[in-house]
Formats: sequence, C-alpha cells, structure tokens
Amino acid sequence: MRLKEIDYPMGLAEAEGVEMPVYLHLLPVEELSPGDWVIVHVGFALQKIKPEEARETWELLHQILEETGHA
Repeated sequence: MRLKEIDYPMGLAEAEGVEMPVYLHLLPVEELSPGDWVIVHVGFALQKIKPEEARETWELLHQILEETGHA
C-alpha cells in the first residue's frame, strides 16, 4: 500500500482505490514519508519497499488473479 498520510504511530494508506488506516509502530518514523510504499498485513505496516518492488508485486498479484479466474 502507498502511504498517503502519516500521524505516527498511525497512517492512512491506499491501494487500488481502497484507503485504510494502518499502524506504523513496527517501522521507524524517521524512515517514513507520504508516498512511500509499505507491505501491510492485518492493519500493520511491516516493511517499507521500493516503488519498483511495489509495482512488481502488484503485477504478480494481478497475474495470479487472472490465472485463477478471480480477476
């Protein structure tokens, strides 16, 4: 997900038009900025990733959905 807003220890993230609050406790505040991409699981941002990694991950997820008939 991409961080839209940061009010540490919370943030607002967005992915494909869906926004949700996320907990940022597990990441150092000084390393986060709006626009950063993070891996989110059950509402917690677990890891900051590079934009290229985010793009590749979304491409793979879409490919899996298409191949399994869930797209």
